[in-house]
Amino acid sequence: MKRSYAAAAGIAVVATLALAGCSSSGDDAAAPEESSGPVTLTMSGWSLDTTPEFQKLADAFHEKNPDVTIELKGYDPTEYNTLVTADLAAGSAPDIITQKEVKYVPTFVNGGQLLDVSDVELPDGISGAKSYEVDGTAYAVPYRNDSWVLYYNKALFDQAGVEYPDGSWTWDDYADAADALTAGLTSAGSAAKGAYLHNWQSTVQGFANAQTDSDILKGKYDYMEPFYERQLAMQDAGDQVDYNTAKANQLTYQGEFGKQNAAMMPMGTWFVATLIAQQASGDADSFDWGIAPIPQESSKTTGLDNTPVTFGDPTGLAINAAIDKSKVAAAKEFLAFAAGEEGAQVLAGIGITPALLTDAVVDTYFSVDGAPTDDLSKFAYSTHEVHPENPTSDKAAAIQGILGDMHTAIMSGSQSPADAIKEAQDRVANEVGTD
Repeated sequence: MKRSYAAAAGIAVVATLALAGCSSSGDDAAAPEESSGPVTLTMSGWSLDTTPEFQKLADAFHEKNPDVTIELKGYDPTEYNTLVTADLAAGSAPDIITQKEVKYVPTFVNGGQLLDVSDVELPDGISGAKSYEVDGTAYAVPYRNDSWVLYYNKALFDQAGVEYPDGSWTWDDYADAADALTAGLTSAGSAAKGAYLHNWQSTVQGFANAQTDSDILKGKYDYMEPFYERQLAMQDAGDQVDYNTAKANQLTYQGEFGKQNAAMMPMGTWFVATLIAQQASGDADSFDWGIAPIPQESSKTTGLDNTPVTFGDPTGLAINAAIDKSKVAAAKEFLAFAAGEEGAQVLAGIGITPALLTDAVVDTYFSVDGAPTDDLSKFAYSTHEVHPENPTSDKAAAIQGILGDMHTAIMSGSQSPADAIKEAQDRVANEVGTD
């Protein structure tokens, strides 16, 4: 089974790796030697003070393997891939390279910067592994895989007199609920809106791609039009803050939901851990909340007897092709640990969504203090068909850039969905080409 890989990175990153491509060889590093003593591995990460998963995995692995110590090297999260790329080119990158975004994997592979890790054994049922294989060779393993769900504030639903989501909602049901929530909350004297849609293009396009099983590489985007028309109607009705206001005021999704400015919000499962932490610290209000399956375009995938379709990309671990040969075996053991049941339990214990979701892992996740405990939240978290956000093509980055411009034009009101979609299709055909 082939694992897909996603878009190439930006021009600066590609250029840097192209210059460095001949400086290291995965073939040279592929034959590990036995270590004669304790091993120290280095691993890249970001926001180490607020992102505990890296240290937790490192500590748990060291406890099981006392002869192996993993030291972290932190990077600025907003410049992560650029900085890691520069270190790879300079020969100063860590031994284990965390793959923050799937779309940069082919760039690292083309630059000869990642080791072949096809022999790392992965557990049955792990998700996201396809994203790291190029031409039959695996260059990383997934250790976490967030997907998109619907967050909802039970207190605001109660205040508005609206029934909670039950797993049966289509997007039209969602729009109706947002309208009812806004009306009910307004009547109750609250300024909160029924929903919040963050300004990322994926909040519309990710669902359109996944739930219509469409491929952006084909260059036809008419299937996105009803998704945009629905969001514009909700925006015009005042059921969610409009795009221009959100951009101008630099609204954050954490603040809009955490400070109870919106009763519902589509967002990735990574926000669970953030919301729990912010409620504990007081950065978010204290209120009862839950997660539900993301609304569906078709009723064929709604209900607790079906599998809802959503999207998301994994986060993975790769090995620097320039690693000392004596460290390769230990590095591969760490990758297998992080992707396996033990690593998944470590992540679930701090509210992080691992790539492996067994019944035991799900139980651990929902035993975290502050996590929702209702059955629908557990269903939404553990039951879904996740389509990758980024397709397998070096064209994807350029196409996503064009689709980002389209998103801004539509949501800001500068172009109609039909006109913006036509322009995007023309640009893709002329500037990128289609499959």
